[in-house]
Amino acid sequence: MHTKSLKQLSALLQSRQVSATELAQHFLARIDTSDLNAFLHVDPELTLQQAAVADQRLACEDHTALTGIPIAHKDIFVTRDWRATAGSRMLANYTSPFDATVVERLGKAGMVTLGKLNCDEFAMGSSNQNSFFGPVRNPWDKNAIPGGSSGGSAAAVAARLAPAVTGTDTGGSIRQPAAMCGITGIKPTYGRVSRFGMIAFASSLDQGGPMAQSAEDCALLLSAMAGFDERDSTSLQRPDEDFSRDLNNDLRGLRIGVPREYFGPGLAADVELAVRAALADYEKLGATLVDISLPNTELSIPAYYVIAPAEASSNLSRFDGVRYGHRAEKYSDLTEMYKRTRAEGFGEEVKLRILVGAYVLSHGYFDAYYLKAQKIRRLIAQDFQQAFTQCDVIMGPVSPTVAWNLGEKADDPVANYLADIYTLSTSLAGLPGMSVPCGFGQGDINGKRPVGLQLIGNYFEEAKLLNIAHQYQQATSWHLMQPAD
Repeated sequence: MHTKSLKQLSALLQSRQVSATELAQHFLARIDTSDLNAFLHVDPELTLQQAAVADQRLACEDHTALTGIPIAHKDIFVTRDWRATAGSRMLANYTSPFDATVVERLGKAGMVTLGKLNCDEFAMGSSNQNSFFGPVRNPWDKNAIPGGSSGGSAAAVAARLAPAVTGTDTGGSIRQPAAMCGITGIKPTYGRVSRFGMIAFASSLDQGGPMAQSAEDCALLLSAMAGFDERDSTSLQRPDEDFSRDLNNDLRGLRIGVPREYFGPGLAADVELAVRAALADYEKLGATLVDISLPNTELSIPAYYVIAPAEASSNLSRFDGVRYGHRAEKYSDLTEMYKRTRAEGFGEEVKLRILVGAYVLSHGYFDAYYLKAQKIRRLIAQDFQQAFTQCDVIMGPVSPTVAWNLGEKADDPVANYLADIYTLSTSLAGLPGMSVPCGFGQGDINGKRPVGLQLIGNYFEEAKLLNIAHQYQQATSWHLMQPAD
């Protein structure tokens, strides 16, 4: 069962060849024997209650294409009755009284929650080593990171512990772990998916999206996840869409922009080889490659690491030990309680970003750093719009290298930041982007590690992106490969 697509599972459920309860039990058994540390909270009783409701809906013919299919949620989405920790000691025992909109919408579609997934603390990281609850291991090579911050989500799909998961992407945190774990993930246009109930990191960048085995699976999930939400001031008022509507369009005449800045120094030879081979496959499908330039790509790292920490410092000020979450046991007055609580509750990476954010927003530095970073952000967005006058979609690598070893870059935050060089600009511009498996690079002596191809579309072109990815996956088999159990 765990090797089947969402479409296949849906057919089995609707034909009564398998029940939602049996399917949930199958995946719970796989989770129970896993040593990847991908799940933070599993409650079989809650899962089987939801499965029983799904079975009732299926019996009454009151169902959607997703009814009865198991899903797991990144622990950045709050969930009623389940813990919602954001991978942090600050929220280690927090249980939300309500569901995030994403969780609510997928629940209304009839999906069955398997549990909550490990992530970098408050989604800050590129390796999933910043979680208070320990690192997640890459199922292709357990000595390697899975990518971050949605590393638990990516590892769960790759290891077939869940057929579908949710993730969030602030600077690449859906695309990069999807690439490093050999699965498919899409970050929609900013505002497509509600941020209500998503524990905030950087409000102008955070965006939820689906991760699964294939583009077809992601299209089904995104159709249920996306939509206007009046509770989210950044939610876009656009009609609901069926993102699988264009999956059968051929690619003849498609113009693929290949940014020269994505293939310069810093890109590993094994990653470039896999990406170039994927581009050649697209040419066989009738597409044409177009040389383009995104000249401000290098500026995306300094711009992002000013804007994101600034917003994080503001968003995380609510975690003060007064209303909910961790509170220090020993303190003499209110000020000391604030200090001790935040010192104990936050990890080192989160503290670093809060300090950077507070600095760039402080008097005398706002114009020099934050305001200038926002101006660069506008230039980056203009680069993309200029590029889209020459092409229909942009393609290149997701990450400069395959997954690195656990602990390898633990003492070098800049090296971790550089891993997002090809994904940050898309997030800063608010564009949709996705990762699809396109091969393997040479890992260490334990074997090969996956490579992802990045697809970037213009605003609201998720259906087009999903079709372009789907056509590639119809012609190749990289997305069907899975690590040994």
